[in-house]
Amino acid sequence: MILPGRRRFQPRLWPSVFSLAGIAVLIWLGTWQVQRLHWKEALIADLQARTSETPMALPTSIVDPLALEFRPVRLTGRFLHDKEMYLTGRTYKRAVGLHVITPMALDDGRTVLVDRGWVPPQRQAPDTRTAGQVGGEITLIGLLRRGGWRGLDLFRPENQPEDNLWVWLDLPAMAAHAGVAPAVTEIYVAAGSAENPGGFPVGGQTPVTLRNDHLQYALTWYALAVALLVIYILHQSRPIEDRDADDRL
Repeated sequence: MILPGRRRFQPRLWPSVFSLAGIAVLIWLGTWQVQRLHWKEALIADLQARTSETPMALPTSIVDPLALEFRPVRLTGRFLHDKEMYLTGRTYKRAVGLHVITPMALDDGRTVLVDRGWVPPQRQAPDTRTAGQVGGEITLIGLLRRGGWRGLDLFRPENQPEDNLWVWLDLPAMAAHAGVAPAVTEIYVAAGSAENPGGFPVGGQTPVTLRNDHLQYALTWYALAVALLVIYILHQSRPIEDRDADDRL
């Protein structure tokens, strides 16, 4: 006679091997995400600390661009609007457009590329935003950024210098295309959020926060480990038979 509701855990070899291996992998994945969480939190804290610093002057010699990235910088010079370039495939409030990259001739004789911000396709032509083509010497505050392609070379798209369209910031090639020298090609400057006359380009397009979903991922992996453990225990449990009751019948 089988007693209702009463079960005995009787694990079998291969279901146990595969189940426990799966649980171990899920726990490892959850722990890895916890480690990634701590790494991302430290990265976010460093980013916030960098962006809150007092704007610095552009260093005369740039040895370590990574150490300068996201640090505020103050530039004084004039824009070379006739040499502006366009970075394609950029979005602003879910609208697709371009970023205007304009060389800035600094008062120390160097030229640096400045990402002035986003424009919609219908405002790509400079004569559609003449108010924003500020002339004369100005002072600009922005963030130092590294150029270059950050993904795998296999997937690196081709820039189109012949059409003055750029998919990624190849700073040496862009400086050569603009015909500016001496040019700073180790870094570029992303303009701050100060509004340009006429509203375009829209500056402040550099995000100063990083997505951090590692806690949710960790909890998901741990929850799957618990669920698999419960399924394993239930699957490897068998109903208990009351032999004494059977003998009495």
